Amino acid sequence: MKKLETDVVVIGGGATGVGVLRDLAMRGFRAILLERADLGQGTTGRYHGLLHSGGRYVVSDPRSATECAEENDIITALHPDAVEDTGGLFVVTPEDDPAFGDDFLKGAEATGVWTEEISVEEALRREPRLNPGIKRAFAVKDKTVDGWAMLWGAVRSARKYGGKVLTYHRVDDIVVEGGKVVAVKAHGTKTGEDVMIDCQFAINAGGPWSGQIASLAGAHDVDVVPGRGIMVAMNHRLVNRVVNRCIYPADGDIIVPVHTVCIIGTTDVKVDDPDHLEIPRNEVQQMLDAGEALIPGFRDARAVHAWAGARPLVKDKRVSADDTRHMSRGMSIIDHQARDDISGLLTIAGGKLTTYRLMAKNIVDVMCDQMGEHRPCRTTEEIMPGTERGHNYTVTHRLAEREADRFDSQIICECELMNRKMFTKLLNDQPNATFDDLRRQLRLGMGPCQGGFCSMRAAGITQEIGRGDEKDITELMRLFLKNRWIGLWPILFGRQVRQTALDDWIFQGILDIEHLPTVEDEEIKSKAVR
Repeated sequence: MKKLETDVVVIGGGATGVGVLRDLAMRGFRAILLERADLGQGTTGRYHGLLHSGGRYVVSDPRSATECAEENDIITALHPDAVEDTGGLFVVTPEDDPAFGDDFLKGAEATGVWTEEISVEEALRREPRLNPGIKRAFAVKDKTVDGWAMLWGAVRSARKYGGKVLTYHRVDDIVVEGGKVVAVKAHGTKTGEDVMIDCQFAINAGGPWSGQIASLAGAHDVDVVPGRGIMVAMNHRLVNRVVNRCIYPADGDIIVPVHTVCIIGTTDVKVDDPDHLEIPRNEVQQMLDAGEALIPGFRDARAVHAWAGARPLVKDKRVSADDTRHMSRGMSIIDHQARDDISGLLTIAGGKLTTYRLMAKNIVDVMCDQMGEHRPCRTTEEIMPGTERGHNYTVTHRLAEREADRFDSQIICECELMNRKMFTKLLNDQPNATFDDLRRQLRLGMGPCQGGFCSMRAAGITQEIGRGDEKDITELMRLFLKNRWIGLWPILFGRQVRQTALDDWIFQGILDIEHLPTVEDEEIKSKAVR
């Protein structure tokens, strides 16, 4: 068994966990983060891309509204490469009560959320596809954010200060002796090696899995309720600003432009297991119907992918245990010393992607208090390494880059303008990554063809540069396509049926991919995307 020693172990490689790692490292603590799969593979990567202005919560959750408004500007400054300053609108559709707009304005003023009522004519000028029957419109400071780019920026910052990240390491035990956490045991699912990490503190940032993680230390009944939400990506930007319905938060009331697509979301249904999230066809249809209220003709656009994520909602005694829609989106820190007589363990849940930095600050502050350490938070002071140019993301950036290097490097993914140099560089940096891991950073296979062409090119290049034998690479491609398929079958209609049929003909008819040689089952499991 491999032995390591550190001050703090962070469990969970989503935005909150990575934010905690960065905060700890910047305060001078030695810290190691453990993630059972790839970074950002859970809730952080299964989102609609909104960097909240706070507008959504000014009536339903005022505290969250204020937190989002304050963090919006901070995140925009810290992560310029990940944030697009689109702006946003809240609109009253013909189906909605115009009087809610007055509640919206009052709530915004009370919570410090900037908003301005604009004329319907001005709203239609800004977004010509909007429902021409809208009754009122309000401008807000919503933005969009690439959660994976944000997360990897924070990782670079954490590593600069000595933070360490172990992906594909499943936590099997939190060792408690004499009522205190003394170590965390993990298993490397790719290396096959067990690791024991001696530590003074463990911070549980496992999102919807937080209850399962806390139970490893003997802290049972941590009431984190997974709330499943589905989202659907359309094949181009039907809007260039975030567009919300001006109503109490409901299903399918927001359209978010992200990169070259737009995303409509989301539903909210309590589930028992965040590892098994369905994408029901009726909920997909519900999203498409909801889109019509905001953008007439929304259904005529092409849906390219659907997915589901699980919100880590803290059980709220004010509402039914099944009513995840009306549970607070605020963050919650569980002190296991006070709750379970286990010192050296804290759990954080709830919150939003927008407030990940604030969540990290708050829980590390609590840890410092318990340890008797006075080390102030410094996470607002430095822009993320590699983003020092400082200007925010624009949707045309890859087009400009490919114009500059189009003769130097082959385009691998036309949909997302990803070239060979980008792919090989990341593969060299992360030689054990799956194609799905690379996708999260490069957007490989996220365009209309959903990997139909670029996955074959990626497989060929991987073999060409010697990153595995034919069986390994075939399995990587097979797993990549399998995961793409999960988000395709619920939306198969119209043009996407034709695209999927073409892809299937290529993979089954030409390559006969299902009958190519395979690696052993245990090897497959070690590479599988969870």
